[in-house]
Amino acid sequence: MSGLNGMNAASMLKLIGARNQFNHNHPKFGAFLKSVFSRQIEEGTVIELSVTRPGEEPVTTNIKVQQSDLELLEELKGLMK
Repeated sequence: MSGLNGMNAASMLKLIGARNQFNHNHPKFGAFLKSVFSRQIEEGTVIELSVTRPGEEPVTTNIKVQQSDLELLEELKGLMK
């Protein structure tokens, strides 16, 4: 029997294990996301992302949330639970 979105049980368990390991390795990130998503993101909110590789300058981008983005953000919030 398939799970959500056609995933089989073994794939779901593997994904859950990977998520748990990620949360264990990076507890502040999970707490950050919980804090951010504890309130609804609203149109006009700016989300910024920065990546810094060893020995390189940071690469940063941002988006100003539009109404059409809100559905995707709600789906991502559901995946974090």
